[in-house]
Amino acid sequence: MDPSDHEKEKIERLRRAMYSRSLSDKLHEKPRHALDLTRQAVGEDWAQPEPEASGMMVAPRMIGYTRKLLWWFLAAAVTFFVCALLFFAYYFLFGAGSSHASASNIDIAVSGPSEIAGGEATKLQLVVTNHNSVALELAELVITYPPGTRSPSDFKTDFPSQRIPLGTIEPGGTRQGTISAVFAGAQGTHATVKVELEYHITGSNAVFLADSDYDVAFGSSPVTVAVDGNTETVSGQEMFFTVDVGSNASAPIKDMLVHIDYPFGFTFKSSDPAPIATGLWSVGDLSPGQHKEIAVRGILSGEPGDSRVFHITTGTRAVSTALAIDTPLSNNSYPLAISQPFLGLTISVNKNTTSTTTPGQSGFDGGPNSAAAVASLGTSSVISPGDTVSISVEYTNHLATEINDAIIVARLSGLQIDGSTVGTADGFYRSTDNTVLWDKTTTNGVLKTLAPGAKGTVSFTFKVPSSADLKNVSNPHLDISVNAAGKRLSDTGVPQNLQSVAQQRLKLATDLELNAQALYYANPFVSTGPLPPTAGTETTYALVFTITNTTNALTGAKVTATLPPYVRWIGSHAPSTESLIFNQADGTFTWNVGDIAPGVGTNGLAPRQMAISIGFTPSTSQIGEQPSLVKNITLTGTDAATGKVIKKTTTPEVNTNLSQVSKTSSDALVGTDPGFTSDKATVVPAAR
Repeated sequence: MDPSDHEKEKIERLRRAMYSRSLSDKLHEKPRHALDLTRQAVGEDWAQPEPEASGMMVAPRMIGYTRKLLWWFLAAAVTFFVCALLFFAYYFLFGAGSSHASASNIDIAVSGPSEIAGGEATKLQLVVTNHNSVALELAELVITYPPGTRSPSDFKTDFPSQRIPLGTIEPGGTRQGTISAVFAGAQGTHATVKVELEYHITGSNAVFLADSDYDVAFGSSPVTVAVDGNTETVSGQEMFFTVDVGSNASAPIKDMLVHIDYPFGFTFKSSDPAPIATGLWSVGDLSPGQHKEIAVRGILSGEPGDSRVFHITTGTRAVSTALAIDTPLSNNSYPLAISQPFLGLTISVNKNTTSTTTPGQSGFDGGPNSAAAVASLGTSSVISPGDTVSISVEYTNHLATEINDAIIVARLSGLQIDGSTVGTADGFYRSTDNTVLWDKTTTNGVLKTLAPGAKGTVSFTFKVPSSADLKNVSNPHLDISVNAAGKRLSDTGVPQNLQSVAQQRLKLATDLELNAQALYYANPFVSTGPLPPTAGTETTYALVFTITNTTNALTGAKVTATLPPYVRWIGSHAPSTESLIFNQADGTFTWNVGDIAPGVGTNGLAPRQMAISIGFTPSTSQIGEQPSLVKNITLTGTDAATGKVIKKTTTPEVNTNLSQVSKTSSDALVGTDPGFTSDKATVVPAAR
């Protein structure tokens, strides 16, 4: 316990004893002691005796000598530093060191014309002045020229740098001279000539350097570029322009390159000559006054009213194998506006609009004074084998001026169409190239003159090949391209031979066939019961479903059917690998066929088949009838090529007359159950 806590405990016990009723009587007074007034003698100073220090604690005498030695060493070092400082001060101010040549005391002046002509020899005046108090020994000028500089004596030789010896330049001495070079650069650009002076001074092997730069401004380019082409084009139309490159230089320009930076939406098709890389052409050496031409073809896409710019750069390259311009010599721009087609086109298939005038490439040539309008490949339509298809083309004049002698041509490609099935009331079918043509002669003068905003429609029909003709064709389709052209008054910069085509792709839906029939004698599950069917007695049959497919693949196919209440599903089906679901509650079953490949059931390929076993117990009310064995047979699936949902329903219903086959086409087939005759189809009463 802490002493202070012990004291507190004693005080607390004393306090309780003082105020306690039971202990107060037991307390007795203790005798008092008299106060002693005797004073004790106390000293005024306090001192504690120190122990005697041993002799080992006294500093040795050597420490004193060491301290003196250190003080002498410090004094010597300070004296040496002061002497060295005085020596170097004297050396550089009054001695040999005072003869150092400073680069700031050397003037290098370069003078020349304010602007120079690219490709022309240019002279520059150089003046070097030494303002130092010592001579500049072994002085030599080093001139570094900008890229593309050529020697004035040989315009084909690169001139990257030049060294000119000046010897010794005495204090205050001046050296001057002239340099000549052929500079290359685009008009309005700048280049830098770097001039350096290398020199030595007496008593030193070091090489010292002074430098100065001279800015070269190009007032003209050594190369001229002229672009010849229309100022307008139609989106998606094949366009054409030429780039003429000429030399302004007084000597040949070595290894000239032309780079064309294509705008967004441009697709390169061809050029003459061919490029050596994307957008890069080599035109070789250009002699003074010589011109070379590049012709470019391509397609520019965009919205009417948009503007596109081609950036054309000419120049030279450092090495003959490089695929980039090292020294630009000229920069030019070729702006091009995208305008509306002259003739807007809209294609309708069976009175459904499927393709409108969106420009696209065409092979139609409207002649040197024609103007055409174009539309691109539109959305596809779906037609079926054997269908008669009606095509309508609506045209609109988008110009503010008349279009004369308009011509509209429709081409059929892809599937081979029987020309005898093509018909048109206002045009002419040309069987030699499978095209339909409309002009002022076939339309009774309607297309002779089209006023601004004028509209009209031309049409034709044809028949799609039958399924039998398409058996060997995979994913068949038919493309219809419509071209339009016409003459108009010339406007400055407006194309005279605009070409457009409205294209439409027609996809053929697959010709899917589902057959259903009942079998007794050829029942793979072995038939039981009487034939003809007898009232009150069960006769078993096999229901066989057969699927054939001609052109396109089918996905997610399934067959559904319903058994009448008097027909029961025995529970067997073949092949067992096929997925079959039967609902006992309502008598429906579903055959999940899945994917059906094109050509199944044709050209020697096996069809998709499934058979199920059923039992038929006729009622007396059905005597004299040929009751149905299965109803509502439907095949559904998605045509993989067209995306169209196919739904086929068989007719008539499969009944006890096994001579009939229920199928999705209207053609009737004779049953294949051997031994069956029609007199075995009708329900008879039970024998008595």
